[in-house]
Amino acid sequence: MGALLKTDQRVALKFEGNGPLGRILVEAQSTGAVAGTVGNPAVDLPLYEGQVVVAGALGRAGCLTVTKDLRLKQPYQGTVQLISGEIGDDLAGYLNESEQVPSAVGLGVCLAPDGRVAAAGGFLIQSLPPQEKEAIQLLMKRMGTLPVLSDHFRSGGTPEQLLDILFAGIPYETIEKRIVAFKCTCSREKCEQALLIQGKDAIRAMATSEGGGVVTCTFCKEIWTFSRQELERLVDAMPEPLAVEAAFEVGPDKT
Repeated sequence: MGALLKTDQRVALKFEGNGPLGRILVEAQSTGAVAGTVGNPAVDLPLYEGQVVVAGALGRAGCLTVTKDLRLKQPYQGTVQLISGEIGDDLAGYLNESEQVPSAVGLGVCLAPDGRVAAAGGFLIQSLPPQEKEAIQLLMKRMGTLPVLSDHFRSGGTPEQLLDILFAGIPYETIEKRIVAFKCTCSREKCEQALLIQGKDAIRAMATSEGGGVVTCTFCKEIWTFSRQELERLVDAMPEPLAVEAAFEVGPDKT
């Protein structure tokens, strides 16, 4: 979804479920930079026939909120109910229901014995006008016969090979390739915005504490400290806060 954005735009996905994982928060940039975190990282993902069952950790009831920062006055935000607790199903449900774009999403992840991600990948296919019904029907049929995606990527399969399977006999063109990698985009400016959202009273309360205030990035865990004087200057300036995804933990400095 980040690849569909223009330069300097970003998208944030927040999955909130009734399972032990709590929530999944992911932010992606148009450049391929991605950062993510979960509510309870100590949860073990259950397996079924050797495959990771995300719904067993996230839960099958809850909601998905998508926030797009398109560099307009206010971000676009849409929320839908979870369909199954599986990421691919719920993303497809959001795109079809909220954005009204016929979409199919397939995702697969393979975990190493120590719990780290050994391989992961997937596809997003969207039908845009003018729509070719025969091609769509053929793609839907092929998606139903695809190998398990986690097995495909675990065995060294590539995204290009997956496209060749899906689009065999259907002309397509590779427009661009991007490297996807973890990269946190937290900054002091974003931390200030996170503080401003707390309101004047909360900032004043932090300013009265001995150590001032701290903002912790939930993605990379970097800690940004603000002195009493800096907090007081924020209160005095107090511009209208920007709407940002809750990717920071704010509180007094207890060190």
